Amino acid sequence: MKIKKNDLVKVISGNSKGSEGKVLKVFPEAGRVIVEKVHLVKRHTRKQQGRGGGQQGGIVEKEAPIHISDVMLVCPKCGKSTRTSVVILGDGSKARRCKKCNEMLSEQK
Repeated sequence: MKIKKNDLVKVISGNSKGSEGKVLKVFPEAGRVIVEKVHLVKRHTRKQQGRGGGQQGGIVEKEAPIHISDVMLVCPKCGKSTRTSVVILGDGSKARRCKKCNEMLSEQK
């Protein structure tokens, strides 16, 4: 997966095209990500009664997963949406690099 949790991404297709947000959760096996304030859906919840009070029912807006191919990583250095390459450092660890400005993005394990 080229996109990780807490990365800043831009949506490149779909109804939320052009939106930017932080990745909240990644589902690698499904190839999907949840992006903050992007692809909001309404969830109708029933009132919960039980121990310690209960939750109020109603309509809640929450983020839904979108496909990984619909988002593109935004480089924190140059601020542009970009592809990444993986570079092997001298100590054998891997790092992601921006294809546009050649800056290192993050260390991988």
